[in-house]
Amino acid sequence: MTGQKPLSIYLHWPFCGAKCPYCDFNSHVRPSIDEPRWVAAFLRALTHWREQTPDRRIETIFWGGGTPSLLKPASIAGILDHIAGLWPMAEDCEITLEANPTTHEAARFVDFSKIGVNRLSLGVQSFEQSALDFLGRTYKVADAERALAHIAETFPRYSFDLIYALPGHSLESWRPQLEHALSFASQHLSLYQLTFEPGTRFYQALQTGRMTALDDETAADLFEYTVGRLVDHGLAQYEISNFAHPGAEARHNLVYWRGGDWIGVGPGAHGRLGQGAHRHAVSNIRSPEKWLEAAETTKFGIESDMIIAQPEVAEELVLTGLRLAEGIDKAVFADVAGQSLGQVLAIQKRQALQDSGLAWETPGKFGLTPEGLMLLDANIRYLLT
Repeated sequence: MTGQKPLSIYLHWPFCGAKCPYCDFNSHVRPSIDEPRWVAAFLRALTHWREQTPDRRIETIFWGGGTPSLLKPASIAGILDHIAGLWPMAEDCEITLEANPTTHEAARFVDFSKIGVNRLSLGVQSFEQSALDFLGRTYKVADAERALAHIAETFPRYSFDLIYALPGHSLESWRPQLEHALSFASQHLSLYQLTFEPGTRFYQALQTGRMTALDDETAADLFEYTVGRLVDHGLAQYEISNFAHPGAEARHNLVYWRGGDWIGVGPGAHGRLGQGAHRHAVSNIRSPEKWLEAAETTKFGIESDMIIAQPEVAEELVLTGLRLAEGIDKAVFADVAGQSLGQVLAIQKRQALQDSGLAWETPGKFGLTPEGLMLLDANIRYLLT
């Protein structure tokens, strides 16, 4: 298998039990779902992608959504077995499944582990009941705590998410919740500040004045405190919102951030394949019903498959690579973008950020300091304009 290039697979299950008011993901609530029909469509689309990607080895698989843990374990097993029959699999292939801490889903965790899922990502979002209610979550804090205890006994690797910097949040109210989270975070923790995405109910409330976002200064204080506390706890900030013990990083997500290759299957899923002037951007039809119909025909659910212009490839690698504490690997950048980092980011601007303590550079890498990550968007705009 040494000559086979690594490849990752993202599988998107678009259905949820309820739509959260902050969520802009491609997730939908449906009264009934023909699960066997959907499984057959996934198998057909995957078979198509095997024909397009010969001589590849599957390194990671990620089930996102939506809520893929609502699928029957037998359905997930059938798709995983199909993938293993199409491509050679890395011996340490990371197979992640997203889940919510409802009693219904937690009852399936052992079955998921038995069929090959070896990493679970749990959407806890908060250990404060009023915040869970505000965020539209349909479980109790005690459900999340029980689910985390169950996961720790069932999966060799796991992570969970929290959302903070909610309206009215303060450092005093956030500290005890973060400490409670750290009592469960043995390996990996993802922490996201609340954002108001267009098209969501929260965004509409913000636009109409029915909700007020947390002020930028308090949000920055929360971010700085959070990073420092997690580092003290032994969870390194390897990406702007993700923290882990060494070796426990989300390998699948690193594929995205490092400019690797992955295929996306399912409504709205995206993929990237190839290098330089031959790098493809693939997108799937967003509507679940339309994707299903197309996946059963010659389109395989695909909406577009286009060569990305090289300047766009380079910009995308900057946007993702500078999110990482490890920064951008210049050799990898040159291979994927087809041009050197120096051709894309002027040395004068890189040096100016270094002089300000916001960036660092070695012969092989360029990245942002912890202070620079706090100003990620502004620093990226400065470098790219």
